[in-house]
Amino acid sequence: MNQDLVVNEIFGPTVQGEGRSLGRRCAFLRLGGCNLSCSWCDTPYTWDWTGAGESGVAHDPRKELHRRPVEAVVAELLGFDTELIVISGGEPLGQQERLIPLVAALTDHGKEIEIETNGTHAAHPELIAAGVRFNVSPKLSHSGDDLKRRIVPAALTSLSALPESTFKFVCQNTRDLDEVAQLVAAFDLPSVWIMPIGRSADDVTKHMSELADAVIARGWNLTTRLHTLVWDEKRGV
Repeated sequence: MNQDLVVNEIFGPTVQGEGRSLGRRCAFLRLGGCNLSCSWCDTPYTWDWTGAGESGVAHDPRKELHRRPVEAVVAELLGFDTELIVISGGEPLGQQERLIPLVAALTDHGKEIEIETNGTHAAHPELIAAGVRFNVSPKLSHSGDDLKRRIVPAALTSLSALPESTFKFVCQNTRDLDEVAQLVAAFDLPSVWIMPIGRSADDVTKHMSELADAVIARGWNLTTRLHTLVWDEKRGV
């Protein structure tokens, strides 16, 4: 079986920009491919080959995607000398069987691993057993994807049962919080984080201000997008 990973980019040291590990020094492995097509996606270069996204730009998979042996990826990530490795995408659980040997090698070196996922795939038991933490970001209706594509009940139920899972929702305004509340109730989602939509520092700040009081009132957590505040849309940082 071909164990190469389809990689978009590897970079670090940087910081985790979102959620529970906000501000922590880390290295990033960004994988290619996604089973969703969110109109506002901030990494369309990992999947949008037709210009379907908000920017209307068609990216070239020959330039953006690279087959890399697991051993080479492990070596590059270890070279950044960070305690935390974040695996993102795209949708990394679309390649999760190929991630098993990578995760095993990284955990053997004492690394903590977080996987960012859209919540449409149940996690492989070997990733769970390795102690991977899952940052789950189910998509709301403003993503533009059909409900059946973006909400997979069996996957959300299994991910919500894991003690280390957190659930992060991208929101534009307080009306979105009602949709979040429905999903939280339907799937008994723990550790809820609300993150403002935005590809620029100004947009993130604007939406954060609109959301903050209502998020706190509902008893949820609030996260900014630290990497966007610092570097705007610059890639590889």
